[in-house]
Amino acid sequence: GLGTFIVLLFSDPMVDVLDTLGARTGIPAFYVAFLLAPMASNASEMIASFNYAQKKSQKSISIAFSQLLGAACMNNTFCLGIFYLLIALRGLNWTYHAEVIGTVAAELAVAAIAYRQVHSLFHGFLVLMLMPLCLLFVYILKATAFAGQEK
Repeated sequence: GLGTFIVLLFSDPMVDVLDTLGARTGIPAFYVAFLLAPMASNASEMIASFNYAQKKSQKSISIAFSQLLGAACMNNTFCLGIFYLLIALRGLNWTYHAEVIGTVAAELAVAAIAYRQVHSLFHGFLVLMLMPLCLLFVYILKATAFAGQEK
């Protein structure tokens, strides 16, 4: 009840802020939203995982890392599902090939890392590098394979 109301209250202004930030900086809205929206929407998971990882045991850090990986994959899968549904139901023009390929590639990479029983600092670094690598991948795809398909 209350949580849904709060999300409804703040989601439209959040989208406006991300859109304005993109317009003022000259950065496409996808890249701004790709970086900032997950941090805002998953802030509670990040704080909880950080607090849990503060115990500094191998088990607590692995659980915190797994929690973050699960939240990221679930969030991306859920959002892509809603996105596909909106495209299908409204008959919108599909111009998001590169973004979807990049997001699915990042999810598959996270899934491969998440299947490990124990996570190390190296695995955390790999996951951290997925965001800039995914953005670079999307940029390259848009510049080459899907050039000219956007409005």
